[in-house]
Formats: sequence, C-alpha cells, structure tokens
Amino acid sequence: MRKGQIIFLLFSIAILLFGLNLILGPVTIPLRTLFNLLKGGNVDDLSNNIVFQIRFPQTLTAIFAGAGLATAGLLMQTLFRNPLAGPDVLGITSGAGLGVAVITMFTGAWIVYMPQLGVVSLILSAMAGAMVVLLTILALSQRIKDNAMLLIIGLMMGYISSAIVGVLTVYSTAENLQAFTLWGLGTFSAVSWDRMNWFAGVTIVALVMAMLLPKPLNMLLMGERYASNLGLRVERARFIVLFCAGLLTAVVTAFCGPIAFIGVATPHITRLAIGGSDHRILLPANMLIGASVALFCNLIARMPGVEGALPINAVTSLMGAPIVIWVVLTRNKRKYL
Repeated sequence: MRKGQIIFLLFSIAILLFGLNLILGPVTIPLRTLFNLLKGGNVDDLSNNIVFQIRFPQTLTAIFAGAGLATAGLLMQTLFRNPLAGPDVLGITSGAGLGVAVITMFTGAWIVYMPQLGVVSLILSAMAGAMVVLLTILALSQRIKDNAMLLIIGLMMGYISSAIVGVLTVYSTAENLQAFTLWGLGTFSAVSWDRMNWFAGVTIVALVMAMLLPKPLNMLLMGERYASNLGLRVERARFIVLFCAGLLTAVVTAFCGPIAFIGVATPHITRLAIGGSDHRILLPANMLIGASVALFCNLIARMPGVEGALPINAVTSLMGAPIVIWVVLTRNKRKYL
C-alpha cells in the first residue's frame, strides 16, 4: 500500500471514530438525529445539549490532545534517539503536576464550591508549572550539549517536582488531596467551548511548527555529528524541537491533566504502519494515529450504556503499556531509531 493511501486510510479511521464519539455514550444518539443536528434541523433539546455542549468539545479535545502528545513523543524519541522517550521525559508533566498541587493543596475548596473558578485555576497553575520547567530546560539546553545529560537533568527535575508534591500531600486536607487526585486521573471533558480557542489555538500553532521540522528531524536521526556535517545548526534545531515538544506537553497537561502512554506508544504504531523513518510521512501519520488513539480511548472511557466514565489515564495505560513492553522485548530485533 502506498504511503498516500495509508494517510487516507488513517484519516478515514479518525473521521469514523469522530462520528462514533458523537453517537455512542451513556445515552446513544441515533444516526438520523445526529445528521439532523449537523444540518441544523429541529431536534429535542436533550440530544442537542448532549452532542454540542458535551460530546463535541470533548471529542475535539481528544483529537488535539492525542495529536499533540503523539507529536511530542515522536520529537522526543527522534531527538534523544531513544524509543522509550515520551512527552514527560523532561519533567514538564511533573512540573504541571506541581503547579496543580500547590493550588489545590492550599485552595482546593474553590474546586468544590466554585467549580468554574476551580477549573480555571487548575489550568493556569498547571500551565505555570509546566512552563517554568520548560523554560529551565530550554535555558540549560544552551549550555549542555550532550542530549543524554539533558535527558538526565529533565528526569531529575521530574523527581524533584514529584518529591515536593509528596511533601505537600502530607500537609494537605482530605478535600484538597481529592481535588489533586481527580486532576491526576486525566480527562478530555474539562475544555468547554469558552476555553477551546486557547487550547486548540496553541496546540495548532505547535503542530504547525512540528510540520515544518521533517528535514532537521531526518538529519538528527542520523546523529548530531552527521547532521552538523550536512549543514544543520544542531543547537538551534534542538532548541526548536525541545520548545515545540515542551509546548505541546504543557498545554495538553494543563487542560486535560497528565495523559499517559499516548506519547510513548503512538510513534511506534506509526513506524510500524508506515514502515519507515521519513518524518515527511511520519509527522502527519503520527498526528492522525495519535488523534485516533485518543478518540478510541475516550470511547472506551464512556462505554455505551454505562453511567459515568472511566479515568482516561486508566484506559490509555491499559492500551499503551503493552505496546511499550513489546518495544522493549523486540528492541534487538527491530531498528526504528
């Protein structure tokens, strides 16, 4: 199958999952009712509210979050030439968690008694924590030339953030600790229409930036010395890749909470589907597969006919962990990076 046909197939799968996310859930929306809604026909208020006020923004959030995390994972795996690198490898996710921990441990009552203000405070605090770590990593990347050392520093920053969160939980009330735990479960339903412009806007800008990087990524895949001999300004390219991946991780984590394994597992699914390492094809295919994986996980989390929803992190972990195990077991047999 040609690569263009593969891209079309992946796009079709994403469209199918998009429609299923609008139809299926605790309340099933008939296909005829959905078509009437999309055409602007007369439909009962309940179906209209379920589709346009709940499922439509949730589905769009899953698309942008899945594409963003998958792209961040691909960028990290290419830059560090490590098949197990993911969006949280530089401690940005832990930084977001620290920001949320600070706000919830001291003002968790906002989330209970003032839900709208609580959600806004969670998003802002997570973004602040993530951006502090990202800016620190970007500053250090100008001084540390070894990617392995930069990776270790990122991991250590993640451990430091987690340690501070652990200390805060000891002195937190049960109510505030519950608020932090709920954020840590991850969700695609926290982005309402009034926040979609910010979430989608920043994510699209970062994804467009990533789409402009196939040539330097292909060079980096061969090694920094070889890329430098080809004329690539390695330090500049590394800074841009780190910024793009970090921004995607920060915005998705801030709005959706920590979403596990999509960023690590999706690039391997993409390489297996495409059968190569050319980022001109990998990047768009990876975005489509990441969006499809997130849509599928969101569908599983809202199993039709079952009230409530499963934590999205539990679903992504159950799907992604076996893929990571498979990568570890077959690493000597397969050479993706």
